[in-house]
Amino acid sequence: MTAAYRIRRQIGIDAGHRIRLHGSKCRHLHGHRYTIEAVCEADQLAGEGEQAGMVLDFAFLKDEMIGQIDAPCDHGFIAELADIELLAMFTPAEAGRVEFVEKLDTAVREQGFAVPDHTALGTKLYVIPVPPTAENLARHWFERLAPRVATRSEGRARLARVVVWETPNCAAEWP
Repeated sequence: MTAAYRIRRQIGIDAGHRIRLHGSKCRHLHGHRYTIEAVCEADQLAGEGEQAGMVLDFAFLKDEMIGQIDAPCDHGFIAELADIELLAMFTPAEAGRVEFVEKLDTAVREQGFAVPDHTALGTKLYVIPVPPTAENLARHWFERLAPRVATRSEGRARLARVVVWETPNCAAEWP
């Protein structure tokens, strides 16, 4: 690691998922109490303004983590786009499965994820292009947060790492 100032912020969310091709019990629908930690760093602290003496205001980092992770995922289901059988459960009655999945596919291609505004179960659904493993979620959320950290710090800070705990004993991080 470089010689830099670092800050850390954690949030917790509850979300369901399944790992479609897993050979054991993780292929079943289940949930986790995820803890997500963002580590930001800067070579120099802000010299003036409301963030004077800071890498990034903790409240700003929390706002971004809530907006990019908590709001779309907490108490929802995180799914892989290729998990057609699972997505069928969420398809609204008035929409055909093919049409529903095509809309999700378009959103995933355009922005890297999809959040439909309506599902059959009336629950949150967050769709990503890869299996929702802790490793993939760490990278995905890193990619969503990194530009927000740069913007909120006026280019001074960078996101150094995102760590995702699925359980108190198991974590993955990116990079």
